Amino acid sequence: MGERCQNVWLAVAGLVINKDGDWLVVKKKYGGLEGKWSLPAGFVKYDETVDEAVVREVLEETGIHTEVKCLLGLRSGVLSSGVSDNMLIFLLEPLNDQPVAQEKELMAAAFMAPEDLKKDRDCSVLLIALMGEKNLKGQLLNDRMDPGKQFGYLSYKVFLSDSN
Repeated sequence: MGERCQNVWLAVAGLVINKDGDWLVVKKKYGGLEGKWSLPAGFVKYDETVDEAVVREVLEETGIHTEVKCLLGLRSGVLSSGVSDNMLIFLLEPLNDQPVAQEKELMAAAFMAPEDLKKDRDCSVLLIALMGEKNLKGQLLNDRMDPGKQFGYLSYKVFLSDSN
């Protein structure tokens, strides 16, 4: 059983939108998203469900308490190292509104207007794609999206569910 799942990663990301329509975004200090605005995200632990994991990750990275509203979609890719890298994307409602970046992993955490993020050259490919979609109905968003060579994906797809 262990070998079957050995090279499969499961992560979560939270799209947190405040009452003004601003998105909670973070800039990581490391990895492929270093210096890029992206969603708060991280890996699911063995003793938690995916919805528990996304609430924990958002809180750990930003200090924002949240409530899960729905599952928005799935990002799935295969890395050149032979790993299936999967991330569930959730829509969350913030219960407080003053983010504090977790200094060990992040350069910054902030609520930003989507129109400002679109203009920022440090905005991640996935964020740009999510900002361009409205009223999705369970579809493949993009199977030709390239998140950047720094990740080493052989395949990369984003599926979004009905957000209404």
